[in-house]
Amino acid sequence: PAVDYWFQESKRVWDSAYVHLQRAIRRHKDNADARRSDNPIYRPGDRVWLSTRDIRLRLPSKKLSPRYIGPFPIARQINEVTYQLYLPDSYRISPTFHISLLKPFVNPVLPPSTEHETPPPLPPPKIISDNIFRVHEILDSRWRDGNLQYLVVWEGYDPEERSWVNRNDILDPTLLSGFHQAHPDHPAPRARGPPPRR
Repeated sequence: PAVDYWFQESKRVWDSAYVHLQRAIRRHKDNADARRSDNPIYRPGDRVWLSTRDIRLRLPSKKLSPRYIGPFPIARQINEVTYQLYLPDSYRISPTFHISLLKPFVNPVLPPSTEHETPPPLPPPKIISDNIFRVHEILDSRWRDGNLQYLVVWEGYDPEERSWVNRNDILDPTLLSGFHQAHPDHPAPRARGPPPRR
């Protein structure tokens, strides 16, 4: 009897936990689907504003930093939530961004002065190329989570402010080739196969 009771009680607890787990999974899926359905769909050529949340800007104060820069045209859609933008060559950052960092650019419609005139064209967007952090020197390299990373010193900043960045975020090939020529024993891009295990 004690064993039967324990078995029935265990089954009841398991069934209850399973029901709650399935409800939580459905709730999570519904919330994720709702968030995805709210995301705008961009097509190549559409212009968007880019959030500066994850971009290091060289400004006297973070309070003076604009929340968005651009607008920039969409180059292509990588997947459901990732897009690649056309950025100026002077922007030493990866051109791929999560959709949460993008905001649609709405071209303001100016009322024509007469029925047959069209509004004047908007001035070209200002590019803040001098404000984007540039890599001054590469100090080290490592594999981390399957990605090749480099320890870099930022131009105009002290070595104490160095940080690790992914290989794709360093757009100057001369920096990469110069580092690996000077340090042939450091981790380097592999032609084929997965990165070495650490």
